[in-house]
Amino acid sequence: MDNGAMEGSLCNKINNIGYFCTERQCIDGHTDNTALTLISGDFNCSEATYGQINDHSSCFAQVLSNLNIFKGETVVLLLPKCSMQYFVFLGTLKKQCVIAPFFHNIGYEALADRLRDCRASVAVTTSAGAAKIKKIKEYIPFLKYCLITDADVHEDGCFLSLPFLMKEAPLLFDIQDTDLDTASVLHYTSGSTGRPKGVVHTHRTLEMQRHTFDEIFQLKEDDIYWCTAEAAWVTGSSYGIIAPMSCGAHQVQYTGSYNLSGWLKVLENYGITVWYTAPTALRMMMRDAASSGGAYKGSLKRIYSVGEPLNPEIMRWCGRFFGVDIYDTWFQTETGAVTIANRPGLPVRQGSMGKPVKGINASVRDDEGNALKWGEQGEIHLEQFSSLFVNYLNNSEEYSRKFINGLYRTGDKAYVDSEGYFWFQGRSDDIINTGGHLVSPFEVESAILEIDGILDVAVVGLPDDMLYEKVAAFIVTGAGYSAEDLMLKVRIHTANTVSSIAAPQEIIIQDKIPKNKSGKIMRRLLKSAYLGENAGDRSTIEED
Repeated sequence: MDNGAMEGSLCNKINNIGYFCTERQCIDGHTDNTALTLISGDFNCSEATYGQINDHSSCFAQVLSNLNIFKGETVVLLLPKCSMQYFVFLGTLKKQCVIAPFFHNIGYEALADRLRDCRASVAVTTSAGAAKIKKIKEYIPFLKYCLITDADVHEDGCFLSLPFLMKEAPLLFDIQDTDLDTASVLHYTSGSTGRPKGVVHTHRTLEMQRHTFDEIFQLKEDDIYWCTAEAAWVTGSSYGIIAPMSCGAHQVQYTGSYNLSGWLKVLENYGITVWYTAPTALRMMMRDAASSGGAYKGSLKRIYSVGEPLNPEIMRWCGRFFGVDIYDTWFQTETGAVTIANRPGLPVRQGSMGKPVKGINASVRDDEGNALKWGEQGEIHLEQFSSLFVNYLNNSEEYSRKFINGLYRTGDKAYVDSEGYFWFQGRSDDIINTGGHLVSPFEVESAILEIDGILDVAVVGLPDDMLYEKVAAFIVTGAGYSAEDLMLKVRIHTANTVSSIAAPQEIIIQDKIPKNKSGKIMRRLLKSAYLGENAGDRSTIEED
């Protein structure tokens, strides 16, 4: 789908992501075209055209102006999937504020940490989200407004009714000239040794997001697209909002939770032709279809996956069950757009990441930044490109450490074969990839240590047939405590303070946590012992 080139100077309205996703689509004749079909869990359906999303996003931008929110201030999006999510996301960008999407089920402590770090001026959420914010309000004094989407009246000067504010605001907003390097989207990504880092992107990312959507997904005018990712995940913002809308696509969003019959109903009844999802979801469908005997009868042309390696077994099952090809893609929060991918026109090598997309120069290198030969395992490095992040918020030192000789170090290990295909081999740090979501072991450990009866803890990712990796907590307990006593407490507390995704799937009691002489947890020793593998070098372990 081609909806106009991104012409214009470095500072021009046309550079604005919000403009290109809405107003530009209307200028190009798509005002009455369906942009979004929203399907609830009980299959009530509503639609929004490009004209309607343009109007309501402009209205939200005007609300920000009426509240004296200025360019560069941060707006946190704390909503489940809904049409308002699109209005707020794109309206914030029209205003040249920074949009920071959070998972709506985020825990209290994680929410407070992120709100403090980004010094959010505005949070947009439901009454349930507002209740969380009220509990932590004393820790975030700089938050000016909490705009509540399901409140009819204002509570006080801070907690305001968003429907009331939007009813009072016009459906027009004059988007100002936007420099390509103006900050746009802020995503938090997990760190292995500290708090999650705020990844800063700019309006310049739009070029790469549109280009990759066209090169990889290859939608036609009559295609209907479904990206299952939440907006808080970079896939959900880049390929669930920005890329499809800036290309004039018709997309579907399902607000219900996963179940096989529900997802098949969405795929079949709403004419999905191009589907972007995660391997964990496909593994769940494979499991459930085997037990229920479910069958697919729909219009799919292609499936794409992201977030974790796509194993050949899933690829074969998708071919049998859906009768279409599936293409694995790879990118990170930091890259902002897909950089290595399988796609139509490129022969698929089952289990590979594919090849770099146009405009991406990728290589595999050793720890010193030296290029490696075919078949040699190292770390994926990328040359600079338009959607690459520009900083870690409040952490420029860590940002600088991500580059060597001008190349971005991804932290992902791989090798390249003789035909130029990349093959993923794992992470070079301790980050856990569970169900396509990255979890910081440090953040989970910090939460678990707050629980009475736990003296020490190490959190490790262990192989899992369904999730790729599961979160496991190795704990040292006080006298009289058992794993059974603590399992429920650990899961509930972690879900409330970090997120439900980070809650450990397994607890293993330890006499002690192995650490090196500088006090760093030796996670590889715990993992190898659990798996019955050789632990390797133990010379740096701290002795009693």
